[in-house]
Order: sequence, then C-alpha cells, then structure tokens
Amino acid sequence: MPTLSVQLYSVRDELAADQPGTLSRLAEIGFRHVEPFGLGSLTRSQDERLAAARELRADLDAAGLAVSATHAALPSVAELAEECAELGADTAFIPHPRQVPGFGEETFGDTASLDAFADTLGQAAADAPPGLTLGYHNHWFEWAPLPGGPAYDRFWQRTHSDLRAELDAYWAQAAGANPAEVLRSLGERAIAVHLKDGPATRDTPQTPLGTGALDVVEVLDAAREAPWHVAEIDTTRLDPFVLLTSNAEVLRTHGTTFA
Repeated sequence: MPTLSVQLYSVRDELAADQPGTLSRLAEIGFRHVEPFGLGSLTRSQDERLAAARELRADLDAAGLAVSATHAALPSVAELAEECAELGADTAFIPHPRQVPGFGEETFGDTASLDAFADTLGQAAADAPPGLTLGYHNHWFEWAPLPGGPAYDRFWQRTHSDLRAELDAYWAQAAGANPAEVLRSLGERAIAVHLKDGPATRDTPQTPLGTGALDVVEVLDAAREAPWHVAEIDTTRLDPFVLLTSNAEVLRTHGTTFA
C-alpha cells in the first residue's frame, strides 16, 4: 500500500516564517513523512548545507516527522550523500537539469545535451554509495519533441538502470502526456508520484484533487505499486494547509496511507 508524504515546497513561505510551527501543522493534518527541497544547493557551501540539514532534522524529529525522499541539486554524489545522511534520507530526486552543473531547461530540447544529461545522472546513480538512491523528477518541458519521439522517453531509455523516477503526474498532464501511461511505461523505476490538480496549464493556481484536468482515479490505479504518493502544491489561491488536508483525504479514500 502506498504511503503518503508531502513536498515541503507546498508550504515554503510558511516554513521560511516558522519552520518548527509549520512542520507541527503538517503533523496535525496527519502527515508522518515529508519531502524536503533545496538540498545540495549549488550556491551554498557544504558546511552551510550540513548545518541546515541538521536544523531541519531536529525540527522534523520534534514534530514526529520522517523523510520519504528529498529534492536536491547535485554538487557531487559524495557531498549529497553526506547531506542526506544528516537528514535521514535514503533517496534524492534531482528536480531540474539546472540542479546539475552544466545543464539547464534547454537540455531536453537538444539530443546531444539530453544524452549527456542522461549519462551524467545515470553515472551518479551508479556511483551513489550504499543507502542512497538517486532519481529524477519531471516538470513539463521534458516532453519536448525530438527525432524519434519525446525527450522524456529518450532520457529513460538512455540513462542508467539504477536511476529512479518520481513522476509529477500534473506536469506530465500539462505537457500533453497521459500520466497513467507514463507510469506504466516506467514500471518499477517509478518509486514516487507527485499528486496535485488544476487546469494543467503553466502558472495557473492549483485546486483540490478531483476538480481539475487530472484523472485522479486512473493515475492512482497506475501508481498503486509506487511506494510513495506525495501531495504537493506549486501555487494556489487557497490556504495551503486546507488544500493539503483536502488532497490527503482524497488520496486516503483511494488507498494511500499516512502510516
């Protein structure tokens, strides 16, 4: 049975104002796992990153929360592994090509750049020390058309088999893909799924699950073998805690568990 987590980016403003209080509110909703963001920051020193990880770990422990995975940049595999160990995380998803030195959003629009990125991440996944799994998290631009098909498909065909996937179902939908079909094509490589809803267009506020373009039932059926279902909000006009509570209840109705 999939376990529910919450991406902390959903409450980034609240975290910046009051990290311990925000984590406590998520625990009050019922969450037992969270997915932090910002690890491996390429603009901070390793000492600064480790200090931030220790502070977050202390606040998570106080709130009774554990880490399902993280979103992270990749300064080096060794440095990221050290940071994840401080936080108690065994999985790190790279959420954007720009989080890897030498790459950017345009990577998925050029075959040579895409192949280089797939090779770089794949090698990092293969080189990760025991206890750390690396993966990639999509947005919408990964489905850029390339000779032979979408860049997203080429990426997963090219990269090392050790690299795992976190599918953001909403952004796959926004890209014009069928997220359920994408999940089925990824198979066991998809170990986490981001779940949110809305009109599936860029820069448009998100709404409660079941009120937008995402076929929630179809996606959850395709995601039933993924260990982690992750509630997330990029932007909304609603109170984020209210929206996360609503979305968590929808996911629990369909078999996801807080435990």
